[in-house]
Amino acid sequence: MQKSDDFLAAGCRYFLLVAEAGSVRAAARQANTAASAISRQIALLEASLGIALFERSGRTLRLAPAGEELRRALTSSALLHEQALDRLNALRGLKSGKVRIATVESVSGALLPRILDDFATRHPGLQLAVTVAGSDAVTELVRDNAADVGFTFNPTSFEGLGIAHTQDMPLGAIVTPQHPLAKLARVTLKDCLAHPVAWPARGLSLRSLLDPVARRQKLLVKPAIECNSLRVMASLAARGLCVAFQTPIGIEQELSDRRLRFIPLADRNIPPDRMMLVHRPGLDGHAAATAFLEHARTRMEKLFAVPKNRTVRGK
Repeated sequence: MQKSDDFLAAGCRYFLLVAEAGSVRAAARQANTAASAISRQIALLEASLGIALFERSGRTLRLAPAGEELRRALTSSALLHEQALDRLNALRGLKSGKVRIATVESVSGALLPRILDDFATRHPGLQLAVTVAGSDAVTELVRDNAADVGFTFNPTSFEGLGIAHTQDMPLGAIVTPQHPLAKLARVTLKDCLAHPVAWPARGLSLRSLLDPVARRQKLLVKPAIECNSLRVMASLAARGLCVAFQTPIGIEQELSDRRLRFIPLADRNIPPDRMMLVHRPGLDGHAAATAFLEHARTRMEKLFAVPKNRTVRGK
């Protein structure tokens, strides 16, 4: 029986590695194990269960419906184990534990490190795991219990999410101080499109804000570059190559050093970019993540001087 349990445990461990890595080779590199050994363990696991866990097309692997069910079950089981350990850690004074954080790129530049610095100083025994992803990917990571807390902008869906804090950020154009637009106090999208622009790629929350404005005004958008990285677009703007668009979040240092100038967009009916601190439901069972969530919420309220009656909280 012990040997059978060990076999199943090994098969499930390698199954999760492949499911997360997306391929046997990538999982093998992470586990420092031969790819053939991982393939053999998964094949044995599938034979034992009597059902295919992956759909195979050449070297490409996709989770089959049974694989999705097994992944959710194993993730939930691991989460329950982690929560039990975390409750014990709470009784010991929160001296150990792990917090999984998902964040969009712009928040990862300055805001999140500032929050992490304070938190790590107060709780040096806790482990912090940070994943940088797009706005929708962040909410999916939280929703799927792959992250405890997420920093995101304009989620397309709030299903399965708790909201700890919201902060409306102004959307603007960013240019060098030498740019022709830099002398203006406010600009319109039409003003910006008279110059080479960097346009956010689909999947970025900014794209969903800018596209409707361009459509309403029947503006022709022919960007010099289309990019899915705000950091890259800000760097291009700082080099004087284009006008880029974003909030002040993520370019704090460039604005402070006067390498970039932020000019608010003056177009009518343009919504703010809404930054949100979200968490997975049932976080009360996870003392380390709950402590981080409260710390992040408090720090964001102080940093942005948001009245408490504008803070939205939920499970």
